[in-house]
Amino acid sequence: MTMHTTEHTAASHGDSAHGGAEHAEHGMSTRGYINIALILAAITALEVSTYYVDFGPLFLPALLIMMVVKFFMVVSYFMHLKFDNKLFSWMFYAGLFLAVGVYVAALGTFHFFLR
Repeated sequence: MTMHTTEHTAASHGDSAHGGAEHAEHGMSTRGYINIALILAAITALEVSTYYVDFGPLFLPALLIMMVVKFFMVVSYFMHLKFDNKLFSWMFYAGLFLAVGVYVAALGTFHFFLR
């Protein structure tokens, strides 16, 4: 018969105190995720309201700013980039700025944005 120590059993199942601390440190509480989801829902409601409220020339900049804020929140919290290496964050942010630049340039070619 072989004997297992408590440390060996805990380590083999990934239940060590150190492993649990790493996992808790890598995310947020459920309440934190709910708060982020509520903020994202509020921003989405503001985006939808831009269809019904006349913002005039601020229409496109308002939508782009709300889009960027939502992007940062989603990739930071739901994709856990806030808790990962900063290199991953910079890769996503570079992609965001490139996408916004291409989007604005493409919209600038349409006649109704040149008025």
